[in-house]
Amino acid sequence: MSETNHAGALAGIRVIDLSRILGGPYCGQILGDHGADVLKIEPPQGDDTRAWGPPFTEIDGVRVASYYLGLNRNKRGIRLDLASEPGRAALITLLEGADVLIENFKTGTMEKWGLGYDTLSQRFPRLIHCRVSGFGADGPLGGLAGYDAAVQAMTGIMSVNGSPESGPLRVGLPAVDLVTGLNAAFGVLLALQERARSGKGQFVEASLYDGGLSLLHPHAANWFLDGEEPRLTGNAHPNIYPYDAFPTRTEAIFLAVGNDRQFERFCKYLGHPELAQDARYQTAGGRSSHRAELRAELVRVLADQDGPALAEALIREGVPCAPILTVSAALQHPHTAHREMVVHIGPHYTGVGAPIKLSRTPATYRLAPPVRSEESPVTKESHA
Repeated sequence: MSETNHAGALAGIRVIDLSRILGGPYCGQILGDHGADVLKIEPPQGDDTRAWGPPFTEIDGVRVASYYLGLNRNKRGIRLDLASEPGRAALITLLEGADVLIENFKTGTMEKWGLGYDTLSQRFPRLIHCRVSGFGADGPLGGLAGYDAAVQAMTGIMSVNGSPESGPLRVGLPAVDLVTGLNAAFGVLLALQERARSGKGQFVEASLYDGGLSLLHPHAANWFLDGEEPRLTGNAHPNIYPYDAFPTRTEAIFLAVGNDRQFERFCKYLGHPELAQDARYQTAGGRSSHRAELRAELVRVLADQDGPALAEALIREGVPCAPILTVSAALQHPHTAHREMVVHIGPHYTGVGAPIKLSRTPATYRLAPPVRSEESPVTKESHA
């Protein structure tokens, strides 16, 4: 999808994004995609992720990593040294008329600079101050820095990801950082909705720790009910079966059979309706309890099948199934293009599109990431 002239759902909302790395910038990008005017303010040395590569590209004489490009579109960019008095004064000026402030400094930093919520809310009572943090400000871990992989380990995510052979594994993408960015954006929208009634801003916090725990379904629900420690099950779902990866004659597929009707259709399509009549497999609970026997049966039945062709046929029969694609194959899939999930801005930027589709006010892609962030004009005046 190319640049459009549609005003987004957040048109007229001004956002100051002081955040770096992932969760905060992802929040800012979501708001920007939907029409907010987002000003990204980086420290003098720039966002750390500018150097997180390879791969790198050079744009207008600036070497920048793909990691940074993937999180900072639809933002204008300047640099300020908030550790200096002129930098803080410049920020105060920029906050005049702003609706949202996003930051992910270590707890206490903004307060040390005289920019904490209690102070800013006195001067800007309508301001929504969104903080992305590791663990929140207080409690046993309050104020500590958080990192995606460490929080995956601490919140139990790694303990349920992997197989008995591999042991616990980090999820292969920054799931905690990403969900925290989503939670931050959601929190900002909730606060904007409430402000429309009260006229008052508020403090919004999204922590990595809370976000990691929120991802534990169904493992947390299972533990609350039976008290049993979840086991590593590899690709298999802990509650339902067959919900697992299976080899075929060609490429592996993933089956996600969630109810009895789907299992009956699956068995009938494969020419083995007797499997659905087997007393062990007639119910979801039975299939899950007898998963080892059922897996052995299905591995045998699928051994002569062409995986991608079977997956295509089964999903059209109403049986959830998919080929296991590489990242490049997924990004080049015809349905990805149809859903406008790969977007371009200018000659240098390609990224993943916004997953939320609005009929009247769709996301737009107006600004490539600010590769060359300028010094604030306010700061320049203060130096004159």
